[in-house]
Amino acid sequence: MPDTRVPVTVLTGYLGSGKTTLLNHILTANHGKRIAVIENEFGDVGVDDALVQQRYETSEDIFEMNNGCICCTVRGDLIRILSKLFKRRDRLDAVVIETTGLADPGPVAQTFFMDESIKEHARLDAIVTLVDAKHIEQHLDEEKPEGAENEAVEQVAFADRILLNKTDLVSEAELPAIEERLRKLNPSATIFRCEKGQVDPKDLIGISSFDLHKTLEMDPEFLNTEGEHEHDNSVSSTSAKFEGFLNVKKLNMWISDIIQEMGANLFRYKGVLSVAGMDEKFVFQGVGMLFSGGFINAKWGPNETRENRFVFIGKDLDKEGLLKGFKECQCSEQLRFKIGDKVRARVGKDMAEADGYCPGVVIKTWDQGNAYRIQLQDSKKTNVWGPIDENDFVKAA
Repeated sequence: MPDTRVPVTVLTGYLGSGKTTLLNHILTANHGKRIAVIENEFGDVGVDDALVQQRYETSEDIFEMNNGCICCTVRGDLIRILSKLFKRRDRLDAVVIETTGLADPGPVAQTFFMDESIKEHARLDAIVTLVDAKHIEQHLDEEKPEGAENEAVEQVAFADRILLNKTDLVSEAELPAIEERLRKLNPSATIFRCEKGQVDPKDLIGISSFDLHKTLEMDPEFLNTEGEHEHDNSVSSTSAKFEGFLNVKKLNMWISDIIQEMGANLFRYKGVLSVAGMDEKFVFQGVGMLFSGGFINAKWGPNETRENRFVFIGKDLDKEGLLKGFKECQCSEQLRFKIGDKVRARVGKDMAEADGYCPGVVIKTWDQGNAYRIQLQDSKKTNVWGPIDENDFVKAA
C-alpha cells in the first residue's frame, strides 16, 4: 500500500547558508502543493517570518518557534504544532521544518520515529542541508570546546540532499575540493550546486530519501533520546524589537563599524526595519564580513505597527554594545528643517567653504531614506543628500 502520511522535509544548514532564501523559493514556485512551514529561530525575537515575504494564493501556514534550539528546548513545541496541523481536516501536501543554523538535525529527525502520534500522520521525507560555499570549510574546521558538537559537521553528515549554495562567491576551481570534503563526511548524499537556493522543489520535497537503516549505520545511537547533546556555550544570540523608526544611513555606518570590529565573531545577523520616510520594509542580512540590505516589495500596512526587529548570532558577543548601537540608529520622522528652508550641508572639499559646509536649500525630505535632499547654492545647483538630521551633516544657515 502507498504511504499516505504527510512527507516532512527538515531544512537545515549553518548560520547564513541561505535557508530562508530557499524557503522563499519553494513557497513561490509553481508546484501547486499546500505546504505548512515551521520555523525555528535562535533567539527570542523572530525575524525569519518577516523574511518569508508573502504567503501567495493558497496561503501556506507559517508557524514560528523562538527562544530555543529546535533540537533542544523547543522540541515539545514542534510536536504540539505538528499535532495541531494533523488534526485539521484540510489536506496538507507537505511540511517543511526550517531549523536554526545551530541545530543538529538528528534530534529533530528522532521526533518522527519516537512519538507515536506523529508517526501515525507524518513521515520524515528528507533532510536537506544547505552549505555556504564560501564559509563551509571554516565552519567544518572550527574547534569546539570538549564535549560540544560541531553542528556544521552534523548537518552535512545527516543530509539526504546537500545544496552547495552561494557558488557565485567562490571560483569554479575551488568547488571540486569543497565537494570532495563534503563527500568524505557523507558519501551517499546527492550534491546540487546552486546560487540563492535556486533548486527545483521537486528535487527536495516528496522524494522519500530518508533511510533509517542508513542513519543507524552511521549513528547507532540515533534512536537514543537520552543521548547527550551539547552546544558551544561561547556561541549566543542577542536580539531586540522596538516600535518606531530607524535612519537607514546611520544603520549602514554602524554595521560597517561593527563588521570591522567583530566580523570574525559574527556568524549571522539579520533584521526587518521600519525606515523613516519609507513605506517599504527594509531587510538587512549578513554573514561575517559580508553584508547586504535593501527595501523589499512589501509595505507596512495602514494598521500595522511599525517596528524594528534584529538578531545577531556569534561568538563571545558584546551584547550590551550591540543593543546600544542598534538603538542609537533610531530616529523620528519629524525633522528640524522643512522644504524651502535654507541650510548648510556638509560636502566634499572641492565644494565646501572653510568650515566644510556649503549653503543650500532643502528641496525634499526623506528621500530614499535620507533625511534631506538639498540643492546647493553653486553655479550648477548641485543636489546632495543630508543623510542624517544632525549638525554633523546638516545645520541651520
